[in-house]
Amino acid sequence: MSLLVEGEVEILGRLPWSSNRTFLVSCTRGDEETGAVYKPVRGERRLWDFPEGIYRREVAAYELSNALGWELVPETVVRDDAPLGPGSLQRFVPADFSQHHFTLVTDARHHDRLRAICAFDVIANNTDRKSGHCLLGEDGAVWAIDNGLCFHAEPKLRTVIWEFAGEPVPDTLLADAGRIAERAPQALRALLSAREVDAVRRRAAELVASGRFPVPDPDQYHYPWPLV
Repeated sequence: MSLLVEGEVEILGRLPWSSNRTFLVSCTRGDEETGAVYKPVRGERRLWDFPEGIYRREVAAYELSNALGWELVPETVVRDDAPLGPGSLQRFVPADFSQHHFTLVTDARHHDRLRAICAFDVIANNTDRKSGHCLLGEDGAVWAIDNGLCFHAEPKLRTVIWEFAGEPVPDTLLADAGRIAERAPQALRALLSAREVDAVRRRAAELVASGRFPVPDPDQYHYPWPLV
């Protein structure tokens, strides 16, 4: 984490298939080095329903994951002094990039982790959980990346993870969500609007009260595009 915050950032190249300009970088300090994904604000495509600075939502997603204790989102920080200006740096996850949600969900060993990502997306109001945003890391864990389109105050959940719709949310996840329902993480207040932070707490409370994963409304558009 300290390398992301303090390390010297060098751009290694642009990552393909991203709608915004996204770069693979190295962060070094002395003999220490780590890879990271850099998303500068100047590379963002303007959106009608989200304000400029969606990179801050990447950081907010990490802070929410950390507050829940679920460790779903790789360490992510704001760097104002990065080569192309302010943006987010997220620890690069070495992964099997042939795997994604649609392949992972066929293996029951990953279901607990995918349920946690599903619950996380409900609380964060993720509008863009594509299948490829679930990575199978070399450490064996499933990681949730590309979380920039989260935290809108209005309901906008769009995800590919509907396999658990209507199922009871595991008690351990509900207990963690209950803490957020009582008090949203303080770190979010420097990254999101007050209305958006209040909405995080409200969605957590609604999930706890329901006790079940949401069922998609047939009259609403509830998948991202493209799916992968």
